[in-house]
Amino acid sequence: MSNIIYSLEEIHEAIAFLRKGESSKLYCFYGGLGAGKTTLIKALIADLGAVDAGSSPTFGLIHEYFDAAGNLLAYHLDCYRLEGEEEALDLGIEEILGTDCYVFIEWPQRIAGLLPPHCTDVYLEIKGINHRKLSLGRSG
Repeated sequence: MSNIIYSLEEIHEAIAFLRKGESSKLYCFYGGLGAGKTTLIKALIADLGAVDAGSSPTFGLIHEYFDAAGNLLAYHLDCYRLEGEEEALDLGIEEILGTDCYVFIEWPQRIAGLLPPHCTDVYLEIKGINHRKLSLGRSG
């Protein structure tokens, strides 16, 4: 497993590291509260060229991002508040996982049984007040 330590000011280096090690458009982000999952995902989505973010009717669990032409670019799922895999199925997770766009999932361990075999696994760890350790693994 390869890794990088970065600060918020160095987030573009972390994004380049992620993109270079990408094994799938499905990214699963692991890390405790405050590890920087959401911040990194938002920076990654911006780097991909998202120009507009719209919330689906699922009240913050699923966000859709579009490119300048209005095409769906990425989904961002925050599974922290999900009660289980059945709730994820009710939200349409199977359709989202079957798309050809990028899918970024926080707290994927809450829906582990629904994930396809190939994902880009991202592990974040707090390393002091201003630094994070990003480790990249590949499942599948």
